[in-house]
Amino acid sequence: MPLSHPQSHRKIGGVAKEGENQSPETFLCFPFYSQMLPGSLKREDTRKQAPPRHNTMHLLIPLLLFLEYLAFSDSENWNFEHPKTLYAWEGTCIWIPCLYTVPKKGKFLDNLIVYQNYEWDGKTSSFNGTVLYDEKKSGTSASRGRVQFLGDKKSNCTLHINPVNAQDNGQLGLRMTLEDYKWMEAIVLNISKTAPPPRIYLPPGIRELQEVTLTCQLDFACPGYQTKLQWSLEGTQHNLSPVSSTVLNTKTVSTQSQLKFQPEWTNHGKKLTCQLWKDSADGLLSQETVQLDVKHSPKLQITFSHGEAVVKEGNSVNMTSLGEAIVKERDSVTMKCQVISSNPQYDSIHWFKDGNLLSEHETQNLEQKTVTLSLPSVTKQMTGNYHYAPEPSTVRITVSPAKEGSKISLTCISQAYPPPIHYTWYHNKIEIPRTDKTFQIPEVSLEHAGNYSCLAKNSVGTGETGQAAELDVQYSPKEVTMAIQNPTPIREGDSVTLFCNYTSSNPSVTRYEWRPQGSWKEIMPGVLMIQKVPWNASPFSCAACNQWCSWTSPVNLHVQYAPRGIKVLLISPGSEIHSGHPVLLRCNFSSSYPTDVLFFWKKNGIFLKEGRDLSFDSISPEDAGNYNCLVNNSIGQSTSEAWMLRVLYAPRRLRVSISPEDSVMEGKKVVLTCESDANPPISQYTWFDWNNQNLHHDDQMLRLDPVKVEHSGAYWCQGANRLGMDQSPPRKLTVYYSPETISKQVALAMGLFLVILLLPFLGVKLQRRWKRIQSQQGLQENSSAQSFFVRNRKVRRAPHSEGPHSLGCYNPAMEEPISYATLRFPMAETDTPRIGEAGTSELPRTSLNRDNTVTYSVVQKRQVGDYENVTPDVPEDEGIHYSELVHLGTGERPLSQEGVEYVTLKH
Repeated sequence: MPLSHPQSHRKIGGVAKEGENQSPETFLCFPFYSQMLPGSLKREDTRKQAPPRHNTMHLLIPLLLFLEYLAFSDSENWNFEHPKTLYAWEGTCIWIPCLYTVPKKGKFLDNLIVYQNYEWDGKTSSFNGTVLYDEKKSGTSASRGRVQFLGDKKSNCTLHINPVNAQDNGQLGLRMTLEDYKWMEAIVLNISKTAPPPRIYLPPGIRELQEVTLTCQLDFACPGYQTKLQWSLEGTQHNLSPVSSTVLNTKTVSTQSQLKFQPEWTNHGKKLTCQLWKDSADGLLSQETVQLDVKHSPKLQITFSHGEAVVKEGNSVNMTSLGEAIVKERDSVTMKCQVISSNPQYDSIHWFKDGNLLSEHETQNLEQKTVTLSLPSVTKQMTGNYHYAPEPSTVRITVSPAKEGSKISLTCISQAYPPPIHYTWYHNKIEIPRTDKTFQIPEVSLEHAGNYSCLAKNSVGTGETGQAAELDVQYSPKEVTMAIQNPTPIREGDSVTLFCNYTSSNPSVTRYEWRPQGSWKEIMPGVLMIQKVPWNASPFSCAACNQWCSWTSPVNLHVQYAPRGIKVLLISPGSEIHSGHPVLLRCNFSSSYPTDVLFFWKKNGIFLKEGRDLSFDSISPEDAGNYNCLVNNSIGQSTSEAWMLRVLYAPRRLRVSISPEDSVMEGKKVVLTCESDANPPISQYTWFDWNNQNLHHDDQMLRLDPVKVEHSGAYWCQGANRLGMDQSPPRKLTVYYSPETISKQVALAMGLFLVILLLPFLGVKLQRRWKRIQSQQGLQENSSAQSFFVRNRKVRRAPHSEGPHSLGCYNPAMEEPISYATLRFPMAETDTPRIGEAGTSELPRTSLNRDNTVTYSVVQKRQVGDYENVTPDVPEDEGIHYSELVHLGTGERPLSQEGVEYVTLKH
């Protein structure tokens, strides 16, 4: 990098006269100025102050917010932290970082409503305006979906609006309610039609060869809308490599681009431009340009001529690099020293010879910034050194910024003639033991950072200390720590906010990293929110990163939670629990924080006792049931799963139940069940009746279907399992008759009663008829040995109701109910009818000696056969058949009639 403008020169040669001084003469000029005044910032628009630079002790803004949060966390008022004004343009989005506290500690927000350009209505005592977002209704206006609430109901009120319109310009209102507490928080939105220009911040004094940091800032940043800032410098093709960053916190929302730049004096007055670009077809959105004001020492140009020599226009000579100039005695010599650049303006300019001011031979032209030394006739006495003392010294650093641990060299540069022979070095204005023009630092550290200056000295004198050069030592962020926002102990399910802080960083931190990775989100750079922190959250660590990352040591959140892994353990016995044995249960848990716990027991949901162990000296079946163990700490209470206590015992309390009831009508279904209390359940049943007779039924239920009157009686059952046996008391079953059976029994009884009443009467009548039969049999015995039975084939005759001499009598030969036979006798001329006892016509007995006597008999048909010696050839009609018995006697046998069958009867 050139230190001064090149000076044209011309060497004049010739032969000196004898006796003249042969030493060469050098003519130099040197400008003087009283002080290096701070330069002013030359801009094409408004002057702006540069933002303060981060020194070695840097505190991340979120940490300050955290301390402020702690300061008012117990306040009874609403408190908010957010940017007062946010900037955007139509079609972009707005990210609004926001933190708040509610008036009542430990309470949560009831509702949040976001209004656009709201107004207070005194009549209704409410706010009117366009509702952009309603937490309870999740959006109720035409802008539904544009506004996203990224916070929570505890402390975060961050909002995201995408896209924004020009109509959004104005005031945004956050209406918050908590029980009877209400608050409206105002946030100003500055929305323009087009993108606003970025702003360029320059340090207060820019000096040549001293590295500076230039900042281009745009008061806009929104995730999802990517923009970039680009630099350009007039008259240079340098490849500028800025570092971009985004700031999103409750104080500032911006996009920055920082450019480290080592200016030259030739950059003075040049235009520096920062342009805003969008990564799309939109191209250039806006830009801003400033003019550089580079402070530098005067830059000189020396020209001279002598005799008739012609000096070509534009030629110049750099007297600092001329060793000598040879001229002839009495030649005319003119030397001109011109200041081609100086910032600040020089005070004066003079020529010196061997350290002596030559003011009588010089002519100054302040307008042309020149001083001319005229020697019309050179003499031998004018031979000498025309020179100047060292100019203010500057320091050049080989590498800046320098990475911590790297090797660098520092060089002191001062224009002087003769060259400087001694150097003095200063670090932050403190002299250091270095005298060489260049000195090296083999391994640069943070303590080497700072401002370096030097002082050059030659035979003419000691120069001045110029502008110091800053050694920028870059390093990864220092003393990175992580702070937990929650001022109270963290409980399972809480929302936790973590801040990643550092004390210093060079260059500035551009991003943060977090471990372990998960579903949590970074709500702004360096601030991580964990929604519903788990009970077993791993230790967290963060890293602040520039070109390099520095990690914190893992920080345990110490999440407090109710006891976990609650179980009921059977300590003794080791296997089955038998009635009458001692039993010990213990409540166990896997983890708890805090570790101080209390134990409780419940049986079937009913509280039993407090304590970790539950013991039974002699367990009984009544102790069986579902047991729960409860473990309690200051955070909460956890309950184990129900543990079934099974007590094994022999059958007991056997009883017989009867369904539907123990008194039932015959013909129904009756089920007898052997109910028991046993564990394990009864494996074998035995049923007995009222006679203690084994019914050989091994099922639990005895079914009687249909039940009969004969089933009435007492029943009992016996049950057995592998531990023993027991029996039930008897249970009586009563079966009564149905109405149908009762009707039949009544009818039968009445029939028997009537029979008993009729027996005496019938006996008398039977006796009389018996006598008659006996008398008739006597007559038949006196007849011939043969008799015939006359039967009409399939001819059924009606009994004769008329005719003389009819007589009814009992026929003992009939098996079925009582039958009557009618005997007809031929009437004699002298016979007269008479009335019998039965009211029927009774004839006088005919003489047994009379011939042609005919007897008629009515006989009921038998089911099998009429007689033992007759087998019917054809089916006979049911009912009564009338047959004629012809007593042949000693007379002639009448002729056979057609259709009459004669059968021989055996007596």
